[in-house]
Amino acid sequence: MNVASKQKQQHSPHIRKSSGFTLLEVLVAMVILTVGLLGMASLCVGIIKGNELSREVSSATTCAREQIEDIERSGYTNAAAGTVTEGYGSITNYSDYKRKTIIVDNTPTGTDMKSITVTVYWDSDNHQVQLKTFMAR
Repeated sequence: MNVASKQKQQHSPHIRKSSGFTLLEVLVAMVILTVGLLGMASLCVGIIKGNELSREVSSATTCAREQIEDIERSGYTNAAAGTVTEGYGSITNYSDYKRKTIIVDNTPTGTDMKSITVTVYWDSDNHQVQLKTFMAR
């Protein structure tokens, strides 16, 4: 190739050097990035809600377990049959929860057994955890 033909190719309007991105490529990349980021955002929201529910279930389970342990510590004789409900705000360390304790004599197999059921509610009774145990004389 001679110098004249090289100069002609450089000034030709049909041949141009490609550097950078076109507007269409940038827009497509932005759409893909936006879809990915929105997916990540919704995933994060779901994880946060799941963690909050797990914390609430753990607290409610601990609240119920503490009640069962208190009844077991008091002994078979002092565990009187009946239902006791502690409203929201009345349980120490668990003000967001309501607890209902039911003790039934002579169950499930007859004499010298008590059935203990503790149900803990939260979120205006929309959620609950229930633990059951038995005591023998």
